[in-house]
Amino acid sequence: MGEPVLYLVGTPIGNLGDLSKRTKEILEQVDFIAAEDTRNTLKLLNHMGIKKPMISYFEHNKRERGMEILRRIQGGEICALVTDAGMPGISDPGEDLVVLLTEQGYEVSFIPGPCALIGALILSGLPTGRFSFEGFLSTTKKNRLSHLEELKNKKETLIFYEAPQKLRTTLQDLLEHFGDRRIALCKELTKLHETVQRGTISEMIAFYEEVTPRGEYVLVLEGAKECKEEAPFWEKLSPAAHVEYYVQTGLSKKEAIKAAASDRGVAKNEIYNEVMKK
Repeated sequence: MGEPVLYLVGTPIGNLGDLSKRTKEILEQVDFIAAEDTRNTLKLLNHMGIKKPMISYFEHNKRERGMEILRRIQGGEICALVTDAGMPGISDPGEDLVVLLTEQGYEVSFIPGPCALIGALILSGLPTGRFSFEGFLSTTKKNRLSHLEELKNKKETLIFYEAPQKLRTTLQDLLEHFGDRRIALCKELTKLHETVQRGTISEMIAFYEEVTPRGEYVLVLEGAKECKEEAPFWEKLSPAAHVEYYVQTGLSKKEAIKAAASDRGVAKNEIYNEVMKK
């Protein structure tokens, strides 16, 4: 493996105290920084006392800027990619840049940092062993409802990002598709007014009928519950009654004994002996 030419650098999601020493070292070492919003990143760099050339890289210019970053890397420069908050590449066009560079044979590395979805998950009080991050739901109603329908029977904990102006609609859609499951709504994570609301979807709907949603939310939703398998029809039948059931369906006595033995996972002789006691 060669030396990395791109570093995905995690940045604080609210609390500047979460900046690591290694984050500062890498941002000082690279030749330039690709940022979701250069104005926000400039504030971060000023806080660390770093001056570094920057270019913007976000959803609507990712193709053009991705090629520009590639050309600069081909020219020998090293780049750090940052988003406004959290880890680049998660619900973020950094994913495309990683694909572009790795397909060209370049090495990519990362500097760990805060991630809102993981923070919300561990604070939610819901199972953390298996989870599925679903990002932002589509603003197109058809795609949105199709996405939710696909998730209906998933047993793992589900995580969504949502904007305040869409929160009420999303909660109603979740209730309609999943029923009144447990949910945690998290916002302002790591900040002074960090908030985690735990309850049911209907309780959250009632709360936000009275309160205007503010800030970006992470929604952590309980997965589908395990369906209890129905007991087999013959469970409470005696072997003789079991055989008689199959006889009544039109099977011969011999066929009925074979079917009952198969159901119970025992030898035909065992059923035969039980039946012949009668």
